[in-house]
Amino acid sequence: MATPSQSTVDTKDLVTDAAMATERNPRGLTTQQIGRLGELLVQYELLRHGIDSAPMTTDTGIDLVAYSPDKKTSFTIQVKANLEPKPGGGKGAAAIDWWVDEDCPAEWLFFVDISTRRLWVFTHEELASAAQQRSNGQLHLYMYTDPDSGTRAYQRNGAFLFSKFLFENRTSCLFNGSSPTKSSR
Repeated sequence: MATPSQSTVDTKDLVTDAAMATERNPRGLTTQQIGRLGELLVQYELLRHGIDSAPMTTDTGIDLVAYSPDKKTSFTIQVKANLEPKPGGGKGAAAIDWWVDEDCPAEWLFFVDISTRRLWVFTHEELASAAQQRSNGQLHLYMYTDPDSGTRAYQRNGAFLFSKFLFENRTSCLFNGSSPTKSSR
């Protein structure tokens, strides 16, 4: 089992965190506000690890530019955010999902669940492999969040299956490893 000082996350903790997600949208936040919340959460986590970042002034598929002093390099980030899980297909088990353009120019893709403050980090290649759907030049990634739902959907696409992509499990890639390049896409 992982200790708090280790950078890995225990699957039991993920299940507990997902089950405890209770944050709601009491003020009727707009999609722009939810997106900005996601960007701010990413910036907060990056800064906690000594990485400076700044938002772009226009939306060209890159939301943030970050600089790693350890690697002495900058990298670009696209952020996609959900406020909370929603019923899959409108009436199914609780799920979160994101759509990303296949030609998104950002080097790293961050997917955020604001209700649990979890971030998943993918390269383009990883997202292309993990996405469950492709449609009209977009990739669709989704994960079911309620382990108590007892559904086959959770068994096949539960959030626990994506734990290796959680921010806290990717810090070595972001801060010490090599950044993805356009040639790797």
